[in-house]
Amino acid sequence: MLVDGVRTPFLMASTLYKNMLPHELGKDALLGLLSRTGIDPKDVDYLIMGSVIQEVKTANIAREAMLSAGFPAATPAHSVCMACISSNQSITSGIGLIHSGMCDTIVAGGLEFMSDAPIRYNRAVRKQMLASQKAKSTGALLKVVWNILKANPMSPEIPAVAEFSTGESMGKSGDRLAATFGVSRQEQDEYALRSHQLALKAQEEGKLTDVVPVKVPKGEWVDKDNGIKASSLEKMAKLKPAFIKPHGTVTAANASYLTDGASACLLMTEEKALAMGYKPKAYLRDFMYASQDPKNQLLLGPTYSTGKLLDKTGLKLSDIDVLEVHEAFAGQVLANMKAMDSEKFATEKMGRSEKVGEIDWEKLNLWGGSLSLGHPFGATGVRLVTTAANRLIDEDKQLGLVTACAAGGLGHAMIVERYPSS
Repeated sequence: MLVDGVRTPFLMASTLYKNMLPHELGKDALLGLLSRTGIDPKDVDYLIMGSVIQEVKTANIAREAMLSAGFPAATPAHSVCMACISSNQSITSGIGLIHSGMCDTIVAGGLEFMSDAPIRYNRAVRKQMLASQKAKSTGALLKVVWNILKANPMSPEIPAVAEFSTGESMGKSGDRLAATFGVSRQEQDEYALRSHQLALKAQEEGKLTDVVPVKVPKGEWVDKDNGIKASSLEKMAKLKPAFIKPHGTVTAANASYLTDGASACLLMTEEKALAMGYKPKAYLRDFMYASQDPKNQLLLGPTYSTGKLLDKTGLKLSDIDVLEVHEAFAGQVLANMKAMDSEKFATEKMGRSEKVGEIDWEKLNLWGGSLSLGHPFGATGVRLVTTAANRLIDEDKQLGLVTACAAGGLGHAMIVERYPSS
């Protein structure tokens, strides 16, 4: 079950976090969780964190963040990578360890640091640099240097949000998906504006209580997300397509932005939580993963995973009180809504006898989403789950559904149930 979850403020890349190191963001999330829950690090059995664009020197970033936060060195930790659902995987991996009987107290989380994404020399240059270690004469070394120059060292390999198997950027996939389901540019802009307006309202009303303050290197304290912008449809309409030009519909205004941030949550068995005096927030009742061929459609993971989860649990979408859907692109959310509500898609593409169901806008992402709050790839899953739990308490509701798409054609869905006394 979920005792509690926190996150650092989610900041646009290359802003106030830019002089930090990736594991330091993870450390700040972990320290925030320790402060919020009062848990003694010695009482944590295992720690798992997700990250996508990894710093080579801290490849097992869960371990480095944990050690820098002062957890005992005897506490095991490992990192996971499952694209945009990496911290979803952190949580479900933790659930697996608890169900195995190996652990009863887990910290799960994730982080992403896009302000300093690793850039490396191209492969031909790397080969020559490795060869230089074996050069035993000045002549051999000069030959290696000449080969390096011929290999164009000024043409580095830069990380891209693109599929290795297809070479297609996620933005282009988002454009294709919106076109396939007939989602217009105006619909996408309207949805994105809704996300920002709801996030701003939630921020101003003090509902984003999962945010813990972070002190950045020059001593300034940061305590709120900085990417929330209540623009206007008129201004948004003036932006040019970002990926498929000139006819694409995905723009900088209706897509999630590069974000720095980290999250962490405390998972326990019910018995352990109550024995330690905690008032848990929610049961994490069940979950499912799904995948599809990214050459077809990359971002329909929420439709497939939600369908599988509802079938497994015997629930219907109408039974769900709170919906938290990851917003990679406005068009992606709207296309999934159409796919879920389509009998034709259900029978022809999913092999189902009936559609997944209709998404109720009055239940969907009422405190904003990734379009407005930001999307640190490895950290978003914990934000979604924590937000669902917090909304259930705030709205006095019972059942929540968290669902998200991810690169590779992946998807995840989870049922979150409010704890009776919360």
